[in-house]
Amino acid sequence: MKAKLASRVLSGDTIAAAKLISGIADEAPGAFEEMSHIYPHTGKAYIVGVTGSPGAGKSTLTSNLIGHFRKELMTIGVIAIDPTSAFTGGALLGDRIRMQQHGEDKDVFIRSLATRGLQGGLAKATIETIHIMDAMGKDIILVETVGSGQIEIDITRVADTTLFVMTPEAGDAIQMMKAGILEATDIFVINKADRGNADIIQTDLQTMLSMRHWLPDEWQPSIIFTEAIYDKGTAELALEISRHREHLTVTGEMQKRKKLRLRLELMETVEGLIKDSIAGIDHGKYLDKLIDELLKGKINPQAAAQQLVKRLASDLGRVNNNP
Repeated sequence: MKAKLASRVLSGDTIAAAKLISGIADEAPGAFEEMSHIYPHTGKAYIVGVTGSPGAGKSTLTSNLIGHFRKELMTIGVIAIDPTSAFTGGALLGDRIRMQQHGEDKDVFIRSLATRGLQGGLAKATIETIHIMDAMGKDIILVETVGSGQIEIDITRVADTTLFVMTPEAGDAIQMMKAGILEATDIFVINKADRGNADIIQTDLQTMLSMRHWLPDEWQPSIIFTEAIYDKGTAELALEISRHREHLTVTGEMQKRKKLRLRLELMETVEGLIKDSIAGIDHGKYLDKLIDELLKGKINPQAAAQQLVKRLASDLGRVNNNP
């Protein structure tokens, strides 16, 4: 690729950005080399995660936020993480279809990513896609997750502000307690608030939040009512996002979250490289041999792991001694 795509991405070329994102997702040769030219131009965009249970109205709410931020002349990137098709392995692009009213806007770039079976509601290429949209100059990047209930916490590790969208009748409060969402969410959004029991969900949330010990300068999650289908409550939600952003900046929490994101990305990259290296030892035969020994009970997983580490270190040593 020789950085041809990267230079076009930096100029805001959406076609080049789409090609690079596909290359990253497919682990195409040269794609990660291109990313080395992208990274120096990142770190400016504000990342908002939108998560919650299926059917809560996340896509409609995201579309409303796009419209609101565009009125403020902000440029927008949207990552819609779709569940993978069990038959084709491709993404079910429902989220992007719902946002198609913004598709003709040159300052809005929407991209769907398939989870490809990963747990936690995040696609493998999500962080790299955030970097690409950031380097394109997008002011706000909205990341909408699959919506798989109790495992929707990973988004908090990549977002500056995390929204958890729920509905009055879905029993989300119980799910939140089980999933630890209470500690991970910055803004709770009770969508479809025109339906009954919205006030009950609000009371339950307030009760649970009051049971937690808050530090003096710690952000206490807020609760916003919306009716996404009628675009009601969008302005109030956008204002709360802005208020949370200001809080992160003033308290220094923004920098802490960025450092945590970089740590996550580094460790996941190292983990991926190690796994690929292990799988490549003797073209996979060494790993197969250890698995066969595990199957026959000749070795335990701890001992097998130690053997893998020693073999990997030995192979890396030979490479370093023979440049």
